[in-house]
Amino acid sequence: MYAIIQTGGKQFTVKPGDIIEVEKLASEIGQEVVFTEVLAIGTDDGKLNAGTPRVEGAQVTAKVLDQFRAKKLIVFKMKRRKGYRRTYGHRQSLTRVEIGEIKG
Repeated sequence: MYAIIQTGGKQFTVKPGDIIEVEKLASEIGQEVVFTEVLAIGTDDGKLNAGTPRVEGAQVTAKVLDQFRAKKLIVFKMKRRKGYRRTYGHRQSLTRVEIGEIKG
């Protein structure tokens, strides 16, 4: 069984036991998190229950493993022949979660 969930403006295909990295969640390490934005649920025999836009009553539980920051992303802007150069950096805050149970 698998599910397609939406969190942080992104969509993830998850199965029980998967470890994924999502946008930062306001939860402590070891806490349970429930994703209610379930867009579709698929079974092992090939059936797909797609929501319009979400599957009613479906939820995916997960356990928070880690709160961390991603590698630094360098943003460089330049306009040729003008002497304009700007360098910015960005580090995204992420949460690593382990998918538990899919209900739906």
